[in-house]
Amino acid sequence: MRLLIADDHELLRDTLGSFLQQQDGIDICTVGDLNAAIALLDKGEAFDLILLDYTMPGVNGLDGLKRLLERPGTPPAALISGNADMGVALQAMRLGAQGFLQKSIPARSLLNAIRFMVAGERFLPVDDVLSYLSGQGATVGLPTEASALSLTPRETQVLAALCDGQTNKEIARSLNLSEPTIKLHVKTLYRRLGATNRTQAAMIARNLGLN
Repeated sequence: MRLLIADDHELLRDTLGSFLQQQDGIDICTVGDLNAAIALLDKGEAFDLILLDYTMPGVNGLDGLKRLLERPGTPPAALISGNADMGVALQAMRLGAQGFLQKSIPARSLLNAIRFMVAGERFLPVDDVLSYLSGQGATVGLPTEASALSLTPRETQVLAALCDGQTNKEIARSLNLSEPTIKLHVKTLYRRLGATNRTQAAMIARNLGLN
């Protein structure tokens, strides 16, 4: 796994890079601004994921992310920030970001989120998103905003079966998958929806218009 960290704060860049570099199978490259990141990509450097700071010199809000993602052949990119709210996170996801990470996230959670995104999944701090959306008032807006969660086709199938009240064994049989695989999908859905059990997951899914 090869990661590119683009952040103008040298201390954070070095600290984050050092932590990730110590993990098995992770190679890190760091730059201090967006232009340097694009220059590396233009030279043919390959990365599995880019971690892009939300506020850097020469980057106006989400324009930097948009510029990066509009570049042909750009690898998946996730936004990282210490001050952006969940409204920004949802906008970033709609632009095509692979995820949104807060700089205050615990180190182990950060590592899990990165591996999650490199595996092709999209990541958002679901509890914070739901709290933000609740603070916006009308639940009518939830289905549109919740589309930023972007479940994979398989996760959508498992969630639909879960909402229908099927057991893991029944879901495995209907999707021609092993039961341990279904258990993993269900656990992932719990985390992404901020649920602690099947009933709560089904209720949240329906409230968010995901089923």
